[in-house]
Amino acid sequence: SIGFAVTGGFVSAGHCGTTGSTTSSPSGTFAGSSFPGNDYAFIRSSASITGTVNNYSGGSVAVRGSSDAAIGSSICRSGSTTGWRCGTIQARNSTVNYAEGSVTGLIRTTACAEPGDSGGSAISGNQAQGVTSGGSGNCSVGGTTYFQPVNEILNAYGLTLKTS
Repeated sequence: SIGFAVTGGFVSAGHCGTTGSTTSSPSGTFAGSSFPGNDYAFIRSSASITGTVNNYSGGSVAVRGSSDAAIGSSICRSGSTTGWRCGTIQARNSTVNYAEGSVTGLIRTTACAEPGDSGGSAISGNQAQGVTSGGSGNCSVGGTTYFQPVNEILNAYGLTLKTS
């Protein structure tokens, strides 16, 4: 799933593709990807991508910045498999041990997610928080989902978040 719009493209999860891989809808090329250790990627794209998040109810949520929301805050995530799902931020700086290796510095939440939601944007109010990395459970029984913080991605590649 697409993460947040940035100048020159968008960000997503690193496990979604390696540097040089391509995307469709919108079309782009992975200019950088890091996984495991981190789980982030920058996809260069000339598509017109706005500083909003699809709420899968026929609308979108404006992105106004990327200030870290406090533990206990509500967080909603957008993904192509299960749409718009919300939960609560439980912790920051969490580590997840995937089959490919550990990823550190993640945001742990009670929002559910399923395969295909990876890379999608997570937002608290109008502040970008991160992109979907992975987790446990599903949207039928609930679960725990981890997000790669967006500010770390912006800093890693020197990117500017698009706002609206």
